[in-house]
Amino acid sequence: MTFWVLIFLIALLIASFLGFTLLRGRRTDEPTAAYDLRVYREQLAGVDRDLARGVIADADAERVRTEISRRILAADAQMRGEVDAAGPSRSASLIALILMAAILVGGGLAMYRQMGAAGFPDMPLSARLEMAEQLRENRPSQTEAEDMATPVQAPPLEESYETLLNRLRETVAERPDDLQGHILLAQHETNAGNFKAGYEAQSRVIALSGANAPADAYADLAEMMILAAGGYVSPEAEEALRQALDRDPTLGPSRYYWGQMLAQTGRPDMAYRVWVETLRDAPAGAPWADAIRAQINELAFRAGVFNAPDFSAAPEAPGPSQDDMNAAAELSPEERQDMIRGMVERLSDRLATEGGSPEEWARLIAALGVLGEAQRAIAIRDEALTLFAGNSDALEIIDAAALQAGIAQ
Repeated sequence: MTFWVLIFLIALLIASFLGFTLLRGRRTDEPTAAYDLRVYREQLAGVDRDLARGVIADADAERVRTEISRRILAADAQMRGEVDAAGPSRSASLIALILMAAILVGGGLAMYRQMGAAGFPDMPLSARLEMAEQLRENRPSQTEAEDMATPVQAPPLEESYETLLNRLRETVAERPDDLQGHILLAQHETNAGNFKAGYEAQSRVIALSGANAPADAYADLAEMMILAAGGYVSPEAEEALRQALDRDPTLGPSRYYWGQMLAQTGRPDMAYRVWVETLRDAPAGAPWADAIRAQINELAFRAGVFNAPDFSAAPEAPGPSQDDMNAAAELSPEERQDMIRGMVERLSDRLATEGGSPEEWARLIAALGVLGEAQRAIAIRDEALTLFAGNSDALEIIDAAALQAGIAQ
């Protein structure tokens, strides 16, 4: 309510200043023609006095009266014109003032009602931070979130794949300590849309790995739990993210979900900073970077950042692109081979020293297939499969590139 009163008083004060200026403009000085009229009338009376004293003759007096009368008529006409051009009447000015005050006061209140938080009490920063902390501590658990979430409709499975999945479930049930079996089960349950079964198998993977569980294992566990809860980051998923980031603070998917958790618990300011830093470190083509770009503008608005840089355009991935391949098609065979080979060598050197995204590894494999270097393409494929082991999306990209290069397993 205090803010409503403050808006009303500010609008009323502005209207008062404008109204004072509007009405004050009507109090103008006396027109110049009015002063001239007084002078001419004094001159006319002086002629009569001079004639009575015999100072001037009758003919001269009549001539002077005629000239002064002409000047009086001209000054009177001039004064009437100045009065007519002085502006609107006082009643019109008052009506304009009332309308202006109504627009300022009523418009200000209506705008706040539309864009503000009408009916909410004043909330200083300390109160908002305390509320966000309480929201984070008292939010629903993973089980509660799954019960409230819309059930995920699993995609239909091919009969052969469903048969293999059922066989894998039976095998893992018979061998509960088989680490590799649980890794495969977690991956395939997730691929089949059974996210709850996926994170249950992934939890067993972490338990069997013990202290040697890598950051990716916890990151996959968190993602499966978040998917099972319909995108909600539960306290259990938060703990899995924390474990992943403790082991690898640069892990992009975990940083993305950590920012999502902060945004869900009333801290969009912290979430925005996390996402900005994550985007700056993101490799080209990273799917979680694209997810951040799709949401960061809205998050910046919620965080109160109105001069945020534009992150919507993804940086172009290095290495031979489709445009490069199209340009190479217009060259002679020798020139095309040299062009492709130069780009391939630059990409290969960079991936060997700096690493890269699955898309970049896939480009290198496909390019080596074009060059006819099958053995080298196989070696790069095997290295990429080892590097991205456990990342089903990345493995699919690598397998597709190997198929294009003609070296599919």
